[in-house]
Order: sequence, then C-alpha cells, then structure tokens
Amino acid sequence: MLPPIASNFVAGESVPTALAHTRELNEGGVGAILNLLGEHYDDRANAAADAAVYRELIAQIGESDLDARVSVKPSQIGLDVGPDTFEENLSAVVDAAAEHDAFVWVDMEDHTTVDTTLDAFEANVTEYPNMGLCVQSNMKRTRDDLERLVELPGTVRLVKGAYDPPKEIAYKEKADVNRAYREDLAYLFEHADRVAVGSHDPAMVQRAKELHDEFGTPFEVQMLMGVREDEQFDLAAQGYDVYQYVPFGDKWLSYFYRRVRERKENALFALRALVSG
Repeated sequence: MLPPIASNFVAGESVPTALAHTRELNEGGVGAILNLLGEHYDDRANAAADAAVYRELIAQIGESDLDARVSVKPSQIGLDVGPDTFEENLSAVVDAAAEHDAFVWVDMEDHTTVDTTLDAFEANVTEYPNMGLCVQSNMKRTRDDLERLVELPGTVRLVKGAYDPPKEIAYKEKADVNRAYREDLAYLFEHADRVAVGSHDPAMVQRAKELHDEFGTPFEVQMLMGVREDEQFDLAAQGYDVYQYVPFGDKWLSYFYRRVRERKENALFALRALVSG
C-alpha cells in the first residue's frame, strides 16, 4: 500500500488512481503525462505485460475527456530483452495510440540506449506523428541528435539529464550542462514546430518564455509530480501549457527514494512528514 508520504510523488498504484489524479490536475489547468513505474526488465513476459497496461491506459484516456498522455521507458517494454522486443512493444503501444488519437512520449534512459531509442522513435513517428522523445542536454552528442529530430514529425522534450554518463561523452560541470541546455533550447525554438521544456529551473523556464517571444514557437513546460507544483499551476493560470509527469504503480519505492535523494527540499519534506505523521 502506498504510504501518504510517497503519495506526494506517486499517483497511487493503479490506473484508476492515476486517472483520478489526472482529473484533479486538469481542474487546475494542468495536463498529465502518465508513466507506469518499472524499468530494466530482462523478461519478455514482464515487458509485454507493462506494454499491455499502457494500451489499456490509452484506451481509457481515449474514452474520457481527460488531458493526458503516456510516457514509456524503453527498458520497461523490452530493450533489455533485445531491440526487437522493444520495437515490437513500442509499435503495439503506438498502434493503440493511433486508434484512440492519444499522445505517446518515449523516455530516454542511459547513454547505452540512445541510438536504439532514436531509431525506434523515428520508425514510429514517421507513421504516427503524435509522439515525443526525451533528449538530454548533458550528452555531448545532443546537438547532432536535435538536428536529426527537427527534421521529423513529433516533439522533443529537452531535459538536463538525470543519468551519469562517462565524462568522455557528457558534460559533468553544472555550468556546462546549463550552457548546453540553453543552447539546445534556443536551437529547438528556432528550428522545431513545438518544444517541450522539461525543467524545474526557473531560469530555464524564463528563457523558454523569452525564446517563445522571439521565435513564436509553441511550447509546453513539463515538471514532475511533487516538485514545484505551485509553480505548475501558476504557469497554467498564466496561460502556458503545463504537463505534470505522473508516475504510478506498485514499483514506487525506488522511485520515491530517488526523488527524495536528488533534492534537498524533497528530503526535508519527507522528514517533516515522518515526524508529524
């Protein structure tokens, strides 16, 4: 059972609880990007089972009036089993999205998965453009990847990067990552049809507003559930498109601890909740 402290970062353990959270977000003008927790499956059956949950989730979204999308992790739907399994399950999820006119995001994982993820995304988005792909600015290759992606249908979600690639292929200093993010953001606003700004950094959100004023490119802001939620609703109230990345499912424990470890304010929040509850 999901404890109250974790419910600030995870929208329950089931599809109904995730959809209920989505409806609450929508009432405040914020959309949802739903992610079933799970990753690094090395068993074909587990990957197929989670892909089936995504297809059912897409069907329920399609039959509702909710502003919701789904986001899948490659290693969750078969990449660790093999590229063929991943591509087969991703295509099945995209086919379900096409049937229900739903949007599918593809998450980006560690540096070893980038090429396979890009290839699978390209193969699907050329047939079904209602898709998006996450790209990480801490990777030195990202500008080349963006030049490839802006020639395709679909939307890029630009994040700084939560993984820790080798220094030979990635920026390690915070200042270098921020510089790369700003440069990549500017490139997308100049060359893409739409930009997804995946950042909790107020400076980057402000920069996106400035670039929108300069180029007129539509954009949306994406933030995690449980992180700067007041700002999410404030931005939505100002008329910006805002989506909250909403994890759910019974594999919540490792995700919750990762959120607490990575931000001091999350850890302090958790400590206060433990003391008071």
